[in-house]
Amino acid sequence: MTATELAVELVGWAGASLILLAYLLLSAGKLTGLSLIYQAMNVVGAAGFIVNGWWHGAIPSAVLNVIWMLIGGIALWRILARRRVSEVPDQGPAQ
Repeated sequence: MTATELAVELVGWAGASLILLAYLLLSAGKLTGLSLIYQAMNVVGAAGFIVNGWWHGAIPSAVLNVIWMLIGGIALWRILARRRVSEVPDQGPAQ
């Protein structure tokens, strides 16, 4: 096994582990779907699956994980946008 092949396998297994751990934590009630860490684990995990799937020619799996990553990315963007809005101090009544 070449160094590249080993790296692709490690990235794939890391991605699988992250997605599985995210789901376990969600199911156990330790995280919510609106958790920044939950969505980040899904995005990074999907990226690992994309690399591995593409390398092995598993195009349906790679495409599925591109979509999975986009969904997680949009969720992350919304979570961060909501946090920025809630961090803006109250300016008091408009004058």
